[in-house]
Amino acid sequence: MHLTYRITRPSQFDSPAEPASSAGVPRDRYDRPLIHIPGRAKPTPYTRCTTFVDCIEDKSALNAWGKRMVLVGAAHDPALVAQARQLDPLDPAGKRALNSLAERATALAGAHAKREKGTHLHKLSEYVDRGEALPGATDQDVADMAAYKAATLHLDVVHVERLVVVDALTVAGTPDRICFYAGPGPDGTPFAGNVITDLKTGSVERGGLKMAMQLAVYSRGQFYDHITQARSPLPDVSQQWGLIIHLPAGTGQCTVYWIDLTVGWQAVLVAQQVRALRSKRRLMIPFRALDHSAADVVVDQ
Repeated sequence: MHLTYRITRPSQFDSPAEPASSAGVPRDRYDRPLIHIPGRAKPTPYTRCTTFVDCIEDKSALNAWGKRMVLVGAAHDPALVAQARQLDPLDPAGKRALNSLAERATALAGAHAKREKGTHLHKLSEYVDRGEALPGATDQDVADMAAYKAATLHLDVVHVERLVVVDALTVAGTPDRICFYAGPGPDGTPFAGNVITDLKTGSVERGGLKMAMQLAVYSRGQFYDHITQARSPLPDVSQQWGLIIHLPAGTGQCTVYWIDLTVGWQAVLVAQQVRALRSKRRLMIPFRALDHSAADVVVDQ
């Protein structure tokens, strides 16, 4: 049964969070946001922040999970296996068809369900932060959102889902929140200031470095308005610490973690070097020795 609920914060009645402004950003065929650079006629595709930081992530666990999902999905629909047998994995058309079959098998295994649920909870959390009614919320949704509000009660939401660009990296992305917090910091000493804040609904056990990199990038960016093509400064945000809000979908539990952006930025600089090296071409050159006649070549017997 879907009912309408409202979960609000006390501070919202005085200073409601700013409406989101990242919807409708023009993108290229690779889903990269198109950003105007002053002095250039055409917009420039910026690398998405998640893609930029991805280059130094250990994907072994993710790859193993993907293989398991393909097997589970194929077990649900043996017809996929029968179709795969007829395809040549070395042929370009066969590769494309096999990729499509693998994606279908992954979907059959329910691999996308958590992602879709996470997107749903992200949207509901915006309603909570704006003090608006939760549309179409189930009892479990309400439990999750109540846990979210209780865990973040000491955070005052300043900005919600606003596009940020870092021109020096040609990177763009959208942090979930910028929040103001005053209270004990990560080392127990008093802390007061704005922090980049991200909501995660899946596992956070292995993704600490990647999350630290994302938030470190955002903390060094500028807001970008795709309608006016104007940049504007972020509020004074911490470049040392950010916050991760961990809300595992369907658990009714929420935990907030400090995350080290100093280490994150160090890793960002490494990622910048890795991406630059990967763009190098002609690393292999054909070997050409001096021309020798057969008479000059002696082979030991």
